[in-house]
Amino acid sequence: MKMNSIFKKFILACGIALTLAGCSNANTNTASDLATGTGSGNDPEEAVAPTAAVPGTVTVTDVKGDVEILANPERIVDISGNSDILSILGYKVIGTANSDAYDYTKFPAYLEDTLQGATILGYSMQDTMDVEAIMNLNPDLIIISTVQEKMYEQLSGIAPTVMIQLEALNWKEDVKAFAKVFNKEDAAEAWLEDYEQKAAEAGEKVKEALGEDTTYLSFLASGGQFYVFDGAGFGSVLYEDMGLSKPEGMPEQSDISLPVVTYEGLAAIKADYIFVIATDEDLQVLEGNGVWKSLPAVQKGQVVNLPSSPYFVQGYSSIGRLLLLDEIVEMVNEK
Repeated sequence: MKMNSIFKKFILACGIALTLAGCSNANTNTASDLATGTGSGNDPEEAVAPTAAVPGTVTVTDVKGDVEILANPERIVDISGNSDILSILGYKVIGTANSDAYDYTKFPAYLEDTLQGATILGYSMQDTMDVEAIMNLNPDLIIISTVQEKMYEQLSGIAPTVMIQLEALNWKEDVKAFAKVFNKEDAAEAWLEDYEQKAAEAGEKVKEALGEDTTYLSFLASGGQFYVFDGAGFGSVLYEDMGLSKPEGMPEQSDISLPVVTYEGLAAIKADYIFVIATDEDLQVLEGNGVWKSLPAVQKGQVVNLPSSPYFVQGYSSIGRLLLLDEIVEMVNEK
């Protein structure tokens, strides 16, 4: 996989939107787009509560204006990358762009059960997808993000189309934004409360096993550079959700882009435990480096190696985060 060149592309972009506009090869790895994220908005309040329309329909307001949709859509095509959120709200999509970031022909492992039976239409941060394939699914509702704005007119001719502008960092706001559109605020709030409770419990289990002050680092290794998870993805699960401690020397995430460090930057981070997310090739390069071998966590065997698929993007998914809670507890208990 050509991860290094792809990461350079999204480093020049500026948001968490995983964008690879105009991708010519549906199987090309663009998971790196998450690290710098391109195409996300910052105002989930663009999607507001539905108002009454004709019987059997409701009118919702998205970033384009008012859209009349079925009150109970049953054939939903979602290419916004948020089919997991829709499942939380009680909907099952028939078409999705929640494909694996490293292989667009399959679902990410953490969504295989949730999306079973849905047709994969591409990758959510592509700005265009196969319109004919979407049409052939005979949808009664299409959901897109601002990444696919250029498709809006075409898709609106097929079925009512709702465009969501996603929050850059706060994944919970995306859940709430979708809930507001579909008048499912109670379901979203209940799910989030349950998640927060489980996250706190998982964090306590880790602290009981390894100590209150133990620190944790997670990063993606790619092409000799290291993308540190802090306020997004895997890192935010550790720090914000589970309440685990950050190590000294962490580069601060000032915007949606993941901080990037070199080997020397890694050595400056004083982490007790490290989660490394990498392809086999990148892991082999990392493990052959003298600086890496000298890190205390490495010498103590307190490193968890995780495959880039699915773990690079799993922390950006609501359901993915939920599954990570138990996985992280198991990971550290095995060390």
